[in-house]
Amino acid sequence: MIEQKEQVEKIREAFEQEFGRFSDLTPGNLSEDEAENLQKELGELKTKHTGKKSELANSKKLIGRVAPEMRGAFGQFVQSIERAITTGIEEAENNLKNFIADAKTERETLDVTLPGTRPREGHLHLLTILRQKIEDIFVSLGYSIEDDREIETDYYNFDALNIPEGHPARESQDTFYTTNGFALRSQTSTVQIRAMERRGVPIRIIAPGRVFRRDTPDLTHTPMFHQIEGLCVDKNITMAHLKGTVGEWLRRLFGKETRIRLRPSYFPFTEPSAEFDFSCFKCGGTGTFENDRCRPCKGSGWIELGGSGMVHPNVLRAC
Repeated sequence: MIEQKEQVEKIREAFEQEFGRFSDLTPGNLSEDEAENLQKELGELKTKHTGKKSELANSKKLIGRVAPEMRGAFGQFVQSIERAITTGIEEAENNLKNFIADAKTERETLDVTLPGTRPREGHLHLLTILRQKIEDIFVSLGYSIEDDREIETDYYNFDALNIPEGHPARESQDTFYTTNGFALRSQTSTVQIRAMERRGVPIRIIAPGRVFRRDTPDLTHTPMFHQIEGLCVDKNITMAHLKGTVGEWLRRLFGKETRIRLRPSYFPFTEPSAEFDFSCFKCGGTGTFENDRCRPCKGSGWIELGGSGMVHPNVLRAC
């Protein structure tokens, strides 16, 4: 019996050596992934020491080799070792199982009593803010807002604006064409043609939107930019009305001290035509800022803003 008992003792010692790291587990020091890995390892250890092919299962066969008067005591000894191994494994299994369940619950449960985190508030893009300000100003002056397609026909993009095939102005407004003959609009002037066709005259509108030109990108040029078209068609409208409207718009946008000036120019869709500038908002029109050359106006005191003029008769005829 002594020999058989020693064999069972060796089985117990081998188990305790392998089971040592499971017996003193502290779940609080484990991550959920570590606990799941240990759970798998513990399952393998359980199979090794308590399965049908384990050494402990084989040790039960030794009972038959023990003298009859000692079989009862030896059998109880083997059972006590089996209970100790089984109990240790079950306790470790329960600890890991409970820890994993608690971790999962904590991960998936929203504690409504915790202090909330205020989300960062978004804001409108600067171009959107500027567009809305300009729209508000013109609406208060009696204008309405028109919006239309960005992909246009050659007719509305050029011909109807008095820019026929072969006109030099087409070169400066070269745009992007589709394979079926359409083009990305090179100016929001296309909107005024469609608006007059649809609504007739008299009419007062502005048409803000994106336009596209095949420009080489630099500090002042980009293949896509924003433009605002203004249109007023009525009886007895003169350049004085145009200058007054532009001046009122820019004073409301940049301040009451803003001054404007018109310079003679040429555009195929207006006659007469003019470029309009406004006094620099940074240097106040002096050309210098903090004893240095003003950068926005390049020292001139004026910032070029856009083209203007009276609608060309050919454009009106196209409508």
